[in-house]
Amino acid sequence: MALGQLTNQIVLMFCLMLVGVLINKLNFMHSQTSSDLTNILLYVVSPCLIIGAFEQRYSANRMRQLLLVCFGIAIFYIIEIMIAKLAFGRIKSHNLRRIAQYGSIYSNAGFMGVPLTSALFGNSGVFFAVASLAGFNIFSWTHGVSLFKDKATTNDRWQNLREIIINPNIIAIILGLIIFSVSYQLPRPVNEVVHYVSSINTPLSMIVIGNSLANIKISRQLIDWHLWLALVFRNLIFPVVAILVLTLLGVSGIALDTTILMAACPVAGIVVLFTLQAKGDASPAVALMSLSTVLSLITIPLVFAIMNW
Repeated sequence: MALGQLTNQIVLMFCLMLVGVLINKLNFMHSQTSSDLTNILLYVVSPCLIIGAFEQRYSANRMRQLLLVCFGIAIFYIIEIMIAKLAFGRIKSHNLRRIAQYGSIYSNAGFMGVPLTSALFGNSGVFFAVASLAGFNIFSWTHGVSLFKDKATTNDRWQNLREIIINPNIIAIILGLIIFSVSYQLPRPVNEVVHYVSSINTPLSMIVIGNSLANIKISRQLIDWHLWLALVFRNLIFPVVAILVLTLLGVSGIALDTTILMAACPVAGIVVLFTLQAKGDASPAVALMSLSTVLSLITIPLVFAIMNW
């Protein structure tokens, strides 16, 4: 993939985010509207995008690449978890420790990675991006959640398993795999609806992210050096780890580009939600997420420059 094309697309994404910021400043979008649009993206638009990507003739080679990507994602998540534990496990502040660990490991693959992938590679890219989405949901709702709970009960484990099973993206991936395996074509009216709904994913996702960033206030007290270290891990070091793992496994082409793009995305916004649910101070989480998102304009092209080199 041409580095210039990637940079242009990221700049376009940030322009769409600025539209979201403008909408917020003009008071056109309130918190309830943002929440409703987020639910629409999660429960309607994203599943349609995934199902549409799998609507193609079965290919053994593509399935093999997808399985290799899944295996690679599992490996580098385990590596990331171990490194984050070593780097941040001794932070005295319990709140800062869990935010730094979670923020360094988990990327905003759904709201930023999938739109970027769709814009750059179309359905071929989204086909491989679903592996990153599945990996994110499985690890985030098991290891990620455990970081914010002092002691996991049996009910917690069942709840986490339930969150994975009923996640709309996971359901869409399962349905998509079935559609791909049997080379099934959706009826024309259904197919057109799926693709029309999918087409709003990129602009709507960026506008929602921009609206969220418009509400962020960062003070000097929040810029702890641990947050900067977590940002470096998330935006640069861990994507490079992904490059090494996937390259050693023999993943190449769109499968490699897509998975690295997903891995190079900024901190996942759900770190703020998990912190609030744990009754912690969400300010460091908000600071980390916002700084990571803004700096990804530079770091994502840098990661691909490293990969090409």
